[in-house]
Amino acid sequence: MDHLDPGTTPWMAARVGKAFEQAYGGTPDLVARAPGRVNLIGEHTDYNGGRCLPLALPHATYVAARRREDDRVRISSLTVEGEWTGSTKDLAAAPGWASYVTGVLWVLEVERGFDLVIASSVPVGSGLSSSAALECAVAVAVDALHGHPLDDVRRRHLAAACMRAESEIAGAPTGGMDQLVAMLAPDGDALLIDFHDDSTRPVPVPLQEGGLQLLVIDTGVRHALADGAYAARRRECEAAAHLLGVPTLARASEDSWSRLSDDVLMRRARHVLTECERVDTADQAIIEGEWAELGAVLDASHASLAHDFEVSCAELDVAVETARAAGALGARMTGGGFGGSVIALAPADRVTDVAATVAAAYAARGWSSPTFLVAEPSAPAGVVG
Repeated sequence: MDHLDPGTTPWMAARVGKAFEQAYGGTPDLVARAPGRVNLIGEHTDYNGGRCLPLALPHATYVAARRREDDRVRISSLTVEGEWTGSTKDLAAAPGWASYVTGVLWVLEVERGFDLVIASSVPVGSGLSSSAALECAVAVAVDALHGHPLDDVRRRHLAAACMRAESEIAGAPTGGMDQLVAMLAPDGDALLIDFHDDSTRPVPVPLQEGGLQLLVIDTGVRHALADGAYAARRRECEAAAHLLGVPTLARASEDSWSRLSDDVLMRRARHVLTECERVDTADQAIIEGEWAELGAVLDASHASLAHDFEVSCAELDVAVETARAAGALGARMTGGGFGGSVIALAPADRVTDVAATVAAAYAARGWSSPTFLVAEPSAPAGVVG
């Protein structure tokens, strides 16, 4: 059974610093870190003006950075093969993974160049927000080198810059949850985000007191938010909102989806509106320690994502069903979908059995073995070295 190791922050910072020396000579000016995230509940609600409840992971992306006196930009990664080299005039034209880095530099309107080396323990394409972790780590590093203090106002500014970078340069029209939790996560708590007014509130999730753990199952099925399917869901939601006469779907009345005659748009709207209700139910269940209720909410969320929003796949469904059968209180896919990860709320003394049972179910189908991690709320982005 494979586990995704986050590595300690000092070890990861030293690793990326050493890689910087090997790549470019000398030492970096600083090292910044930004976490991946797992979304407890509230999927595809952010770009619909709704609510969600993510938490930051200890798994993070690290960026070693050094300012240059010219306009040259050099980027290398220990996670993805290849190096990108260009100038500050070329930032909007970088291809592939490099566009997530250069997009941030472009939005922040840098004039002088940088040497950047990247290392990460967030698996790419896992639904754990590797792209936002990369963007936010770069943003924090570059901003710190420009002398800006990382207060709450600046954190929100950088989150917005990273949203623009991902949408306008990388071509993935995400909703903003990933960047906000990476920048604003309360260390040790989840973060309730309401995209109607961009308000946030920390939500303590005392799973340990309830004898529970949140197991993340990375199915190994990779997805890319820039491949068109995610954008198609956004367009469908926008079309449904237009027909219902509201600026965003989450502003529609609870049962207004039933007025839509188009079956696809009706189901998309039903998911968004019922998912927002599930966020509220989950929030209250956590406050009251009603863990069985939280598990039921996770189950309902997955059913809605699979059938109404149609963003699940066989590997996600099997992981959810098998985790429940092995003793999880509830389970659902997390992230944008079309692959990625599942979360399972399970008694702490059953987590190993749940993981082993899911792995056995994959082996029986001839699928590659999934990997696992226990999600523990972690710290937001910052300079670490």
